[in-house]
Amino acid sequence: MTARTYPGIDNDPYHGLSEFGRVIRDAWVFGIVPETESCAGWNQGQLDALADKVHEAWQPFGHLASRLPSDLRERHARIYGEAVRQARASGWNPELGEDD
Repeated sequence: MTARTYPGIDNDPYHGLSEFGRVIRDAWVFGIVPETESCAGWNQGQLDALADKVHEAWQPFGHLASRLPSDLRERHARIYGEAVRQARASGWNPELGEDD
């Protein structure tokens, strides 16, 4: 993310698995924004407001996917499963490096 705007989940430097990418994916899960929304061009304030809404949506479920109702749990598994597959196909390595 530049100092002013987010490049969008499709251009996220961590294959959409960054902190902001996870917020956006969770917003998709909860229907806060449509799955077509990449948040490209959003500023920090917009992303922070989205993160607040996502945090609030997770609260009844203790922030655990296993506690989601089946429809949301299935959507979560699909969205994140697809993200991980795409990231691995692009060379993403989930293991932490020495500097992480």
